[in-house]
Amino acid sequence: MKRVALLLTLSFAAPAAFAQVDFSGEWAPTYHEDAPERLPGPELGDYMGLPLNDAARLQSDSWDADRISMVMQYQCRPHSSDYGMRGLGNMRVTTEFSPVHRELIAFRTYMPAWGSERVIWLDGRPHPPAHAEYTFQGFSTGVWNGNRLTITTTHQKTNYHRRNGVPSSDLRTVTEHWMRHGDVLTVVTVVDDPAFFTEPLVRSQSWYLDPGQQVRQFYCEYVTELPPVTEDSIPHHLPGANTNLTLMAEWYGLPAEVLRGGAERMYPEYRSRMPEAEFPQPEVCEVYCGCHDFLSC
Repeated sequence: MKRVALLLTLSFAAPAAFAQVDFSGEWAPTYHEDAPERLPGPELGDYMGLPLNDAARLQSDSWDADRISMVMQYQCRPHSSDYGMRGLGNMRVTTEFSPVHRELIAFRTYMPAWGSERVIWLDGRPHPPAHAEYTFQGFSTGVWNGNRLTITTTHQKTNYHRRNGVPSSDLRTVTEHWMRHGDVLTVVTVVDDPAFFTEPLVRSQSWYLDPGQQVRQFYCEYVTELPPVTEDSIPHHLPGANTNLTLMAEWYGLPAEVLRGGAERMYPEYRSRMPEAEFPQPEVCEVYCGCHDFLSC
């Protein structure tokens, strides 16, 4: 009877033990989803696939990339942790164990772009109050759901949902689902940004284990690259003055309306009411054709 009781105890304890998956290692991204957006970068005015509201469009339309060179505060601004999972860069994941009981209490990630370091706490600690410090990596906690790790991140600074100026607010909450299948890591992210989205944005990205990679330190120094017009000048476009917003529609022969994003244009039903294109479709693709990895883009 004692042996039976011991076996029953171990059988009930086993799921908790096997629920934890080892995500540690050197990971390299694949670009099977949204390669042109993630590799060379998104085109100006391309808001397709994003559930933007009018406030997000207004701020996106004002974007001018010259501010990265002319405004020092933008030069070394890193990716936030939610966009970092889709950016151009590899990732190192390490584990942290409690000093006494040797229990796994955190995963730590390092990405070479701007030397971004992030801690994902697994010890059940609560998120800090709303008035606590905000950082680009935010505050992340994880819980196990079978062999899937669900991560919730709050307290991120304002940043961008897309590198062509689409803003993200410090009110957003990011939920990630990490799933490992052998040497492949799939991460599904759900971003809820009440300031700029009308509904959550769901995206996914995959990584493969690359033990031979060398993730190096990253250094960024603020310098004066261009003489400013005035000390407080920030390159921008006033409403209605940005002439770059229809370039992508011209290249691909798309209706300019579809570039404006919004949840109402993200689903198949939109095709039945999509307007005709203002520009002729090219006979052959000329921009980002067959873009599926770093070299082909």
